Amino acid sequence: MKRFAVLALALAFSFTACSRVQTSGTVGPNGQVNAWTIPHVLRYATAEDISSLNPVLIQQTTLGLMSSLTMAWLTKWNAQNKPIPELLTVEPTKANGGISPDGKTITWHLRHGVRWSDGAPFTADDVVWSIHAIMNPANDIVSRTGWNLIDKIQEPNKYTVILHLTQPYSPFVTTFFSSAGANPCVLPKHLLAKYPNINNVPYNSLPVGIGPFKYQRWNRGQDVVMVPNPLYFRGLPKLKKIIFEIIPNRDTVLTQMQAKQLDLWMYSSPAYVSRLKAMTPFKVSVKPDYYYDHIDFNLSHPKVASLAVRRALRYATPLARINRKIRHNIGNLQDQPNPKSAPYWVHGIGYTHYDIAKANAILDKAGWKRGPGGIREKNGVRLMLDLATVVGTPDTDNIIELMRESWKKIGVGISVRHYSSAEFFAPLQNGGIVYGNSWDATIFAWGNDPLGDYSFIYECNQIPPNGQNDLRWCDPKADAAMQALFSHFTQKQRNADVAILTKQFVKEVPSIVLDGRMSIYAYNRDLKHFHPGVLAPFDNMMKVDI
Repeated sequence: MKRFAVLALALAFSFTACSRVQTSGTVGPNGQVNAWTIPHVLRYATAEDISSLNPVLIQQTTLGLMSSLTMAWLTKWNAQNKPIPELLTVEPTKANGGISPDGKTITWHLRHGVRWSDGAPFTADDVVWSIHAIMNPANDIVSRTGWNLIDKIQEPNKYTVILHLTQPYSPFVTTFFSSAGANPCVLPKHLLAKYPNINNVPYNSLPVGIGPFKYQRWNRGQDVVMVPNPLYFRGLPKLKKIIFEIIPNRDTVLTQMQAKQLDLWMYSSPAYVSRLKAMTPFKVSVKPDYYYDHIDFNLSHPKVASLAVRRALRYATPLARINRKIRHNIGNLQDQPNPKSAPYWVHGIGYTHYDIAKANAILDKAGWKRGPGGIREKNGVRLMLDLATVVGTPDTDNIIELMRESWKKIGVGISVRHYSSAEFFAPLQNGGIVYGNSWDATIFAWGNDPLGDYSFIYECNQIPPNGQNDLRWCDPKADAAMQALFSHFTQKQRNADVAILTKQFVKEVPSIVLDGRMSIYAYNRDLKHFHPGVLAPFDNMMKVDI
């Protein structure tokens, strides 16, 4: 499955002061705890902006939340992180015959009587056309992993689709039209088939989908408004309106929480937890997450192509100090990218302890000599790194300053460039920074999947523009393990594959894992029945109300 990128994801942390906010002391006219609550209207923020509303083209956690509410998915995920059929009548397995014994044929049975939010009928035509759209080279698709294994598509009737693959592909349950991760949704053929490509069509600004909500309007730079979809086959949700407030600055989000202009802060950051807990109108939830914060290196650049440089930088990164001073000890210190709560967590791998002497010794041995200003050089290459990050994340900036202070001690400098979140995560074809080649290092977070499939971000053939391997990392042993996972349909088998990949990742240091993240949600005490899952927090919003 494609990976969601978040601000370091840049989702990380700030030091602004905040005063204690009290409730009104009275009960609202509708029985709510907070008199300022607007009944049945949920206002939330993520401290990010967006560049499109089409999840087929954009891989960003903020968009993924809205897409869970509004778009067409074959599979969604419950609060226990288990797949549940949405537009399917049943999830295909080998046991029920939906997957052939050799794993190369998948049969989807679709729901009858489903309509798009504009009233048009949903059929197998939409599914088949959407697959062709994903494979259309004219469309700016970030990655086609998995989809490129589809050899033939059959549509025996309007409610059945049969996929014939060139090889087994067990991650299909997440990759093929699933809301868990940054995967494509099913698109409406009747609206889009007339275009040669979907890159810049009006649909991307106000999509038609199949979900409990539909888009009402997108006021760019201000908000996105969603209202109940009266045609949704499961019925009407409890909420009458959901408003995503576009506030691309964490300090401003906190201010809006204090001003009682928000009901929910999705993916808050550890530095805010104590301040949010002091605000009595809100509750704060802190739970294990599937995201990991990291520093990525662009291995195509000579400055960080050397393993010695990357190993030295990991020793010189004060992980424990960052976690203590900025993250308030919220998060798991680890060198592996796997979530500690995931079934594929690799036991016995800890984290690299801070050791400046060892870092200097590694660089000395590798022949990196100190030059002007104390910056190390070798063969005309100076270890002055260009680091890309997102504007409006002062907490991440504080992490960078700790890195700068520490890395200077081993003769490595940092030059920081800030970008808007929309530009940072945009597709390469639109000048996106993460998938581009203008940086030596960058900080953000990836979201993991339920199976342990890392092919989208670490496989050799996924280097942009073909995928999300922004590291440009290519390791044959890791590659073989990721390929082996495709053919394994039990988690026990997949765990062995992930272990091989993980050990290579830790050995080769294409990225420094800063922490395994905790999901932090701050929400209005009047918000009821909100039980977000890790993989797709907004997949279970039918009973949520305020």
